[in-house]
Amino acid sequence: MENVFKNRNYRLTFFGALVSNVGALLYSFAVSFYILEITENNAFLQGLYLALCGAFNLIFTPIGGVLGDRFHKGKIMFVCDYLKGGVILLATLAMILLQNPAAHLVILFAAGILGNAIGGVFSPASGALLPHIVEERQLQQANSYFTIMQSLQSIVGVVLAGVLYATFPIHLLFLIVGVCYVASGVSEMFIRYSHERKEGKLTIKSALSDFGEGLRYIKAQKALLALMAAILFINFFFSPVASNFIPYFIKTDLATAEHYLLDSLLKPELWSSVLSVLIGVSSMVGALILSARPQKEKVGRSVSRWLFGMAVILALMTAGYWILVARGVSLNAFLILMTVGCLLTGVTIVNINVPTTTTLMRIVDKSMLSKVNSVISISSQGLIPIASVLAGAVLQGFGSTALLLTCTIGFFATALMLLFNRRVGEI
Repeated sequence: MENVFKNRNYRLTFFGALVSNVGALLYSFAVSFYILEITENNAFLQGLYLALCGAFNLIFTPIGGVLGDRFHKGKIMFVCDYLKGGVILLATLAMILLQNPAAHLVILFAAGILGNAIGGVFSPASGALLPHIVEERQLQQANSYFTIMQSLQSIVGVVLAGVLYATFPIHLLFLIVGVCYVASGVSEMFIRYSHERKEGKLTIKSALSDFGEGLRYIKAQKALLALMAAILFINFFFSPVASNFIPYFIKTDLATAEHYLLDSLLKPELWSSVLSVLIGVSSMVGALILSARPQKEKVGRSVSRWLFGMAVILALMTAGYWILVARGVSLNAFLILMTVGCLLTGVTIVNINVPTTTTLMRIVDKSMLSKVNSVISISSQGLIPIASVLAGAVLQGFGSTALLLTCTIGFFATALMLLFNRRVGEI
């Protein structure tokens, strides 16, 4: 099979995503820690920020789904990247001019909300582009290479983010992020494919009709509906672990410890980079293996088994935190346990995401893929904003053990229901 990188449109898409993802990674890393820093470790405000950003992303995702199937996807992508770059650069200027923490918090919330609204329009178009520019038999390879790229970013980019955050002021990081988005837009401007514009003007009525078409399609696919319902709750219970628990653990348990593993080499924030690097390394290995394998016709059963495996990993991490950290046995032992858990998580995520994404691109009609992607995105991400707020409140009021235990029980129950769902095998 011919390598997908010989395709010019794929190269432009890949390298555009590479640059913008580096920017997004630097931004999310910096904001998570900076909000805790300027609010004296207020986990609720951090959770509120994540919730508002997630909510605005979801609100604008249906708009992106409708636009993505009506207009040229490459054009939507570069316009959105230019807009996101502009928002970040304006936020950078505002943070330089206004030096007090309260002003910075307002700027972060405003930039996060606007950026995620734009991202909601961007995602359905970008997620539906590959079937238009690569052959069907190359989709798994194309998606695997994207995963490899994201893994490499986790390895290099997160380390860089940790070093930059520990060394330079926040506005310098924002400047880099803004430039990354603009550079990505330049690459996406040159994507070419045959686009058939949908007849009729875009009105509120036609937009609602288009989105309803995507809903009806999903409703008719019973197996896909079952998988989406499971992913909705799995994301609800897992996202707080990455978004809320890890920054809070580093700021409260690690940063306040007298000694911790590799403390002579790593500042506390850099441990977050180490964990992301470990996930990136194992994800890259898993994606390399998948890129050389033939595409499967049915992936539902395999995906449900990998999700159950992920539930087991989360349970072990929760037990480890309660025994080793909460009871004061050994912080270093928990850090070692987390490194092993992150390595296993990376492999697991690849074997869930790549087959699922590839199958959707194969079975959904190209003319409806943006709308279907927007429906799936809303369904899978819909509870995350609520999860972020609730997780912040639980951390603030009851601590990390309570949050991890709640997430583990919910994740395990959802994974078990999916594992024994007969319809999932149809996908």
